[in-house]
Amino acid sequence: QVQLVESGGGLVQAGGSLRLSCAASGRTFSGYSMGWFRQAPGKEREFVGAISWSGGTTYYLDSVKGRFTISRDNAKRTVYLQMNSLKPEDTAVYYCAAGGDLAGGSPFYWGQGTQVTVSS
Repeated sequence: QVQLVESGGGLVQAGGSLRLSCAASGRTFSGYSMGWFRQAPGKEREFVGAISWSGGTTYYLDSVKGRFTISRDNAKRTVYLQMNSLKPEDTAVYYCAAGGDLAGGSPFYWGQGTQVTVSS
């Protein structure tokens, strides 16, 4: 079992930045790819990006490429989502996820989510 706890969400103006963190506890963390998803009001949850267990490979939703960066520190059992040049359409609850089919929306584990609100 892996427990995931996100933090770092909040209210930011358009053009600003936020860094989300996802702290993992439980079984081995470094063996899992990790991902971030988001769900805006009235919309389905969507895949934002993922990082391999080594940190050497990352994938991103086209609309966030060049603005968002995923990284991880396996020693700290933490994965990060650095979000720059934020837009109002980035407003959503952001979820951390571990393992499974991340790009397919079927990870093994989910965090509880953290709200990100971008004002125009």
